[in-house]
Formats: sequence, structure tokens, C-alpha cells
Amino acid sequence: MIQQIGTGVYAFMPMGWRVLHKIEDIIRDEMDRAGGQELMMPSVTPLELWEKSGRFESFGKILFMLKDRKEHDYVLGPTHEEVITELAHRVIQSYRDLPLMPYQIQNKFRTNPVPVAGCCAPANS
Repeated sequence: MIQQIGTGVYAFMPMGWRVLHKIEDIIRDEMDRAGGQELMMPSVTPLELWEKSGRFESFGKILFMLKDRKEHDYVLGPTHEEVITELAHRVIQSYRDLPLMPYQIQNKFRTNPVPVAGCCAPANS
């Protein structure tokens, strides 16, 4: 159902893809029933958001960095706290804009250290 292509990189075969979609549908139904609002956030985010949050330094080498054709710095986001915080800052102007319960279902790219024989090692070791 799932085939590993490389360390931390997987392909969903047809049956696995159907199972994944069924799980997503269940989660989506429950979130919508609870009042959630689904959205889609970008996988690639400006480095400035990470610097602004102060988490650029704490993530360190875990972040996958890239530049666009104009040499602007971007991060392949392992998480979306920076993006959702920026969006909330732009959208929420008063208490009348609340409550919000945004959610998304999306793939992530992470290279966190993983435990190996009782210690931590990079995921690609």
C-alpha cells in the first residue's frame, strides 16, 4: 500500500491512496461538524516569517532552504505555525471575527532527528 522511495520519502500505491483519502474524509467531516474551516497553506514560505517568529535559529539545519529566481530566501515548511499566525494577524481585526478553527490536511517535509539505538541521529543517516 505504501512504498518507501528514500529515507522519509514514501509513495502511496493505489490502495494506500484510497485508504489515505478515506481517513482524510473522516477527519474533514469531523472537523467541519465541529465548526472548522478548511484552508490550504503554502508548502514554501518566506524566510522572513521564520525570522520574525524567532524560530529560524531554533530549527537550525533542520530547515530545508531554497532561493527563488530573484534570490529571495524561502523555507520548505516543516510546520505551518508561522503561516497561520500571519494569516490570523491579517484576518482577525476584532473579537467579532472569532471564533475561528482553521485546519488543513497536507503533506509536510521534515528532517527531524529520529531516535536510533537510544540516541538521536539525523533522519537521513
